Amino acid sequence: MKRVSRCAAQCHHSHRVNRRQFVAASSASLVSASLLGSFLQSNFASAAEIGQHGPASKYLPTVKAFFVRREGDYGMRWPGQIYDGEAARKKFIEQIGAEAKSLGIKIDLQEKPIYSEEEGQQWVAQAAASKPDGLLAVMLDRQRPAWPVATAAVDSGIPTVIFSPVGTSFTTNTVDLADRTGCFICSTDDFRQVQLGIKMLKAGAKMRNTRCLVIKGKQRGDSEMLHLGIKLRTVPAATFLEEYEATPIDDQVKAMAADLMKRAKKQEGPTEADVLNGIKSYLVAGRLMQREECDAITMDCLGALGKTKVSLPCIAWSKMNDDAIPAACEADLGAVATHIIVQYLLDRPGFQQDPVAETMQDAIIGAHCSCPTRLNGFGTEPESYDIVHHHGVRDATMRPVWRVGQDVTCVDVLPGAEETPTQMLISSGKVVENVSVPPAGGCVVSVMAKFDSSQDVLSFPGFHQLFLYGNFKRELKQFCRLQGIEPVVV
Repeated sequence: MKRVSRCAAQCHHSHRVNRRQFVAASSASLVSASLLGSFLQSNFASAAEIGQHGPASKYLPTVKAFFVRREGDYGMRWPGQIYDGEAARKKFIEQIGAEAKSLGIKIDLQEKPIYSEEEGQQWVAQAAASKPDGLLAVMLDRQRPAWPVATAAVDSGIPTVIFSPVGTSFTTNTVDLADRTGCFICSTDDFRQVQLGIKMLKAGAKMRNTRCLVIKGKQRGDSEMLHLGIKLRTVPAATFLEEYEATPIDDQVKAMAADLMKRAKKQEGPTEADVLNGIKSYLVAGRLMQREECDAITMDCLGALGKTKVSLPCIAWSKMNDDAIPAACEADLGAVATHIIVQYLLDRPGFQQDPVAETMQDAIIGAHCSCPTRLNGFGTEPESYDIVHHHGVRDATMRPVWRVGQDVTCVDVLPGAEETPTQMLISSGKVVENVSVPPAGGCVVSVMAKFDSSQDVLSFPGFHQLFLYGNFKRELKQFCRLQGIEPVVV
């Protein structure tokens, strides 16, 4: 259907060191305890520098918002004289302002309601001319001009969230807009759904302003992903190699490696040097992102580094995804787009993986050698992890333990073309097992999940899909419809 992985299926039985021996050896050989403490502080400072440095990091999403109702008393017609529209308007002004502050976006709200269709048409035209990232229509009425003006907002082509508190719509009002691309209707008194709608507008804006560093091949150039607006800055693979060779293993690298190893549950295989080199790749990737002014990163890691002794970026990508920096393996543009959407919308990292059918349990095993650890969300405690070899018995990577029984979502963006839409494959299910590799073959992080659909696992669609904690099937479908992506529930 699309992307093909170049991961080989090699495995090797490595020597085992218990945690106490490992930590003691690490502390002695890397850096003294007092030095470690001082450099852990600089580690966090360095992590702050290794972040997003592209257009998305500087962009302020803007939403234009308005109220709409008829002028005068409500009378007998819904929402009825029993509804205090003025009190509702004041409450919503406060809630919208608080949400703008919480999300760090600008919501330009016209506090005086629109009272006529003509006024509504003029407002929409003026709003569209300013090219906002989204529109928010707050309905204070079921009668004209409310829904005609809301329809005009959707017709503008700007992603539009419609907030219809109970009493301001029948299904006869919402049916014509229910399946419209570019529209999300919150027919509820629960403002949390409106918060989701505003968050979706922000996520779409940041997506369209994201620049991704693509490290591969020998050519340099800039391009853009069709439909999504994600900018691509391609630099030759040699760029990474040159920066890697110029980066010393200094006290900062040693302190970061010591901290990573200290937190590990156990180590199997990798040497101290392997972990140091993994941290070195993390710093190199961060510096290249800063130099090229990018917000996300992906690399043809096996093609660029597979025949060298330079560390593959398994640790680097894991740490970046933990810190809300979208990082995708194998220069896979669909995967990096999926990382971007998931992180901006759901505030958590995902695990890019190669899907393997498990026919006895009717499940899918997601297998890869780079996985984030903060699976519950950014800023949360990491899941426990081991430090192990990549399946090629080289380099070091972190293998987190996924919680069995945990709700999980599988999501995969399939980039479109001129005549074909961009699609998103979406599935939901539960974690069944952490597959032990070895004795099984394949990538060392192998997570088995059973999904809710009747899809035959032998023909499970997509490749390099993301697994992530939580059931977000509904939210992802809504985001797709609002942002012009075709959702495909598997």
